[in-house]
Parts: sequence; C-alpha cells; structure tokens
Amino acid sequence: MTHLTMSLVEIATPILERHKRDHTRLLQILHDIQDELDYISPETMEYLAHELEIPITQVQSVVEFYSFFHSKPHGKFRILFSDNITDRMLGNKDLFDHMLNRLHLTPDTVSEDGLVSVGMTSCTGMCDQGPALLINNMPITHLTPRRIDEICDLVKSGLPVNHWPSHYFKVDNNIRRADELLATAYNMGDAIKAAVAKGAQSMLDEMKRSNLRGRGGAGFTTGVKWELCRNAPSDERFIVCNADEGEPGTFKDRVLLQSFAGHVFEGMTIAGFTTGAKQGFVYLRAEYKYLVKSLQIFLDNMRAAGFLGKNILGIEGFDFDIDIHLGAGAYVCGEETALIESLEGKAGRPRIRPPFPVTCGYKNKPTVVNNVETLCKVTEIARRGGAWYEGRGTRQSTGTKLLSVSGDCARPGIYEFPFGVRISDVLEECGAKDVIAVQISGAAGVCLAPHEFHHRIAFEDVPTAGSFMIFGKDRDMFDVALNFAEFFAHESCGFCSPCRIGTSLVKDMMEKIAAGRGTKYEINEIQRLRDQMKNFAHCGLGQTAGNAICDCITKFRPAFDKHLSSRDFLPAFDLELSLARSREVTHRDDADAHLGAK
Repeated sequence: MTHLTMSLVEIATPILERHKRDHTRLLQILHDIQDELDYISPETMEYLAHELEIPITQVQSVVEFYSFFHSKPHGKFRILFSDNITDRMLGNKDLFDHMLNRLHLTPDTVSEDGLVSVGMTSCTGMCDQGPALLINNMPITHLTPRRIDEICDLVKSGLPVNHWPSHYFKVDNNIRRADELLATAYNMGDAIKAAVAKGAQSMLDEMKRSNLRGRGGAGFTTGVKWELCRNAPSDERFIVCNADEGEPGTFKDRVLLQSFAGHVFEGMTIAGFTTGAKQGFVYLRAEYKYLVKSLQIFLDNMRAAGFLGKNILGIEGFDFDIDIHLGAGAYVCGEETALIESLEGKAGRPRIRPPFPVTCGYKNKPTVVNNVETLCKVTEIARRGGAWYEGRGTRQSTGTKLLSVSGDCARPGIYEFPFGVRISDVLEECGAKDVIAVQISGAAGVCLAPHEFHHRIAFEDVPTAGSFMIFGKDRDMFDVALNFAEFFAHESCGFCSPCRIGTSLVKDMMEKIAAGRGTKYEINEIQRLRDQMKNFAHCGLGQTAGNAICDCITKFRPAFDKHLSSRDFLPAFDLELSLARSREVTHRDDADAHLGAK
C-alpha cells in the first residue's frame, strides 16, 4: 500500500468498524466515506480493499458502476436536476441553464473555488411536483426561476444544506384517491399479531388464496414465491424489500415509505414469519436517501415495542430484524438479481437465471424479493384474509393498484384504484383533457393512443408497475421517445452487447433525426434494433428498452416524419465539415481543399 494520510485512516476506521468490516456492505461504507471526504480517491479505494480483504478491482468497479459515487471532487454542493420527460415538459432545461448562468458553470464541472457542481440525473421520483432537483441528496421540488435564484444565493453563501430553511425540502404525498391501503388506519403490530394468530402455514395459505401478485411489474404470485423460498433446503433465508423505484414516472413507493412505512416493515416481518427468514433488507434507491433517518426511527420504535428483533411478541424463536441498504444510482438494480448483487457489495449486474433468488439469492441462500407496494398488501391479507382480498379487482388481478399519475393533468399524484379500472376513468379522475397519449409503466412500458383508452389496468390487459404519464395535445411525441432513448443508453449496465450497443445506437439515431438528418432508414433500423434487444439482451432492461420508442413510431408517425430528411439515407458524419479545422491550420481554402473539387 502507498503512504496513507492520517485523516483517511481516522475517518475510515470508525466507518469500517460500524459496518463490522463486512465487504458485502461496501456500498454503505462508500456512502459514509464519500459523505465525509467528498469523493472516493484511488488512495481510499486501495485502503478499503486492504481493510476489507477484497480485490482492489472490486472496489474500483463499484465506484465506476454507480452514478452517485465519485472518484474526483464534485464540490461542497452537488446539484442534480431531474431529467425525466415530465420534468422536461415543465421546463427543467431552461431552469438548468439559468442556474448554470447564475453560478458561471458548465454542466458537470466543479467551480474554481471547489464550491459547487451542477448536472443532470434520471428520474428522482418527484414527477408529481416537478421540476425537481437534488442538492447533496436532498430533494427540492416545484422549481421556478425565483427559487433557482434563491438556491444560488444560498449556495454562494456557503451555508450547509442542513441549515437551509426547511420549506425548501418539503415533499408532498399528493394522495388524490385512497382505497383499501391508503385509507386504512394503521395500528402498530396489528398485522403481525393477526399473522401469528393464524400460524405460518395458515398465513401462507391465505397468501395463496388471495392471489396477490407482485406490484413491481412482473406480477409473479407472491404466495407461490414465499412457498418456494420456505421449501428450499437451507439453514438461512432472507426477505428483501425492493425499494429501488427507478422507473421514470413512478413515485408511489416514495409515498409509501414516507407515510406508510409501518405497512412495509410489518409486511416484511410477516414474510419472515411465514418463510422462516430471520433477516430482512430494504434496498432503498439513492434518490430517497433523505428518508433513511425517519425509516431508522420507525424501525427503532418497532424494536422498542417488541415487533422486531429477538422473540417478537414474546414468542421464543420468532426472530426477525430489518436493515436498510442504500443504492447508489443504477436503474438496473430494480431487477431483483442485480439488486442482490448490489446488496452483496458488487456492481449491480443481473445474474443468469436459473437459479432464481427463491432458491439461490442473497449469499446464495433462499431469498424473497418483494416490491414495496406488494409488502404493504400483505398486511391487508393478514388482517382481513385471503378470501376478502380476492374479492376486489379482477379474477387474475386481485386487490387495488397504486398509480403514480403525472404529466398533463390538473391533479398529478397517487391514485389507488381496484384492478380493472379503465385508462379513460383514470384520465377523468385526474382532470386530464385533450390527451393524445398515456405512457404506462414508465420508459419500459407501453404507449397508448386515444383509441386504446378503453383498456383496463390489469395483468391480463395493461400491466403496470405504477407509472402513468399523460401527454396533452401540444406535446411532441418524438421528444418523449428521444428522452426514453437517452434514458436507456445512460442506464444500460454494459454487461451484454445487445443492450450496451443497441441502446447507444438507438440514441444516436434518434439524435440524428432530431438534428434533421434522419431518414426512413433510421426509423426502420430503430425498429430492427428493438427486435434484436428484445430477443438477445441479458435482462429486462435491454429486452424492453425499445418498446415505448417503437410504440411512438407506430402510433405517432407524423411526429417523427416531420423531422426526417427527404432522402432514403443521409450520413450522420459530415466529412466536408470535419476538414474545416485542417483547412484553417494549413491556410487553405482553395477548391482543391474541398471535397467534390474538380
């Protein structure tokens, strides 16, 4: 090892001790060290590798993989504007440029005094109250030019963010329609007591009877998942709450964790009781880091009340506890095997399946991975029974669904509907008029045109993880598709060639069309690349990366055609223009110095 500064050792040692020098907690260690040192230097990486007894390449790969880790200084104030399509619709680009001008900065560069840097990030989960930004992991919503000016003045003053007026960081729930989950009063421990009274096997039977399906989008039956984990031979099992809510336009989990955390934690505890797991993890997306303190307080209160920890409810052997792990900015970690890799302190690249997590998950042990909303639903089934739950919704999609509604509507926010609700009914409820398109389930979902608004939200019709983005008559659907193309190119983990190359090519072609140099060739090539990624990409990210873009091409072709050149093909590379610098250097501007000269 190279010579170490005393400050690094003094700062890192208590952090390592707090995390018990456990290399699977590498992400948490890196978060804590970066909070203290501003960035993760090569010297820091080398020291951590030595102390954790892991290869230096593992530390380097983790720092490089996640967008919220930095290997170079990024300033006392790190500002990230949300760049989801709904933020763009609300004018985030102009606000971004305004801040850069006020602070005399260019994007992603640190000011000369080391005070501040400003950049863009993907969706921050504030789509119902955008435009939004994160400043040192704290969200600021409802941005306006005046608010940008105020933020710039505070930054220039050097006042630490935790001393800023609290109203800057107010995040509203915006619950517009409540049903079974959101309208039910919460009494700590009631659901756990109800599950214990039934017994583990009966609780599992109730889960299967309810036909509860996962709310993360895939829709796998929760009771079957629990049963597979319970029956897998092992001396140890785990419950993981997937709170890595990264799909653009989705923010329901933010509301559940902010105001309904008890439902989430009790759902996890019931899952532990039913499957025999002793340890649970909440994998929380980095954009929701501001929630960690309140979640930890809630967990402490549950432990004090006897609903977490050893011998829960005084029952010998009923042990279950929950730990919070923070992600670091990687959309792909919403995929359950990538999440588990990240939970183990690695870059979040999806695993090859099978084996599946229910038999070989965290630390190669049987692991249940459930979405935040799914775990909340568990408490309803524990208290009221599977037959009652099955009575709501449709035959294949029981219960209610939370929708994160944003975009061109009068009342963006959270809506809870029984499964089977029509798209048109949701639009009427939220005050949306003259709608030309609805994007369901985020950038990886489907784009519906008005003739399809009779369809229903249900696994057997239009399944969704919860995102419901609305586009009015004045929106250019090409711009929507361009934003999705940029998103997937940025978020591809790079593991497999079809996704790594395909998403980049699609983005390049969309940008070529936007520049007025695209032709029908690019349109056809984008659709061909979508098919290649769908058939050959390693995980769901690549397999769905072209869906919404091709939906827009099919259903809103005039929005694309108006950007096209009339030729069949036009090179994106301008060779004549590329020689301009050479002509300047050689002081040549005669005919022979130009292409096409005779």
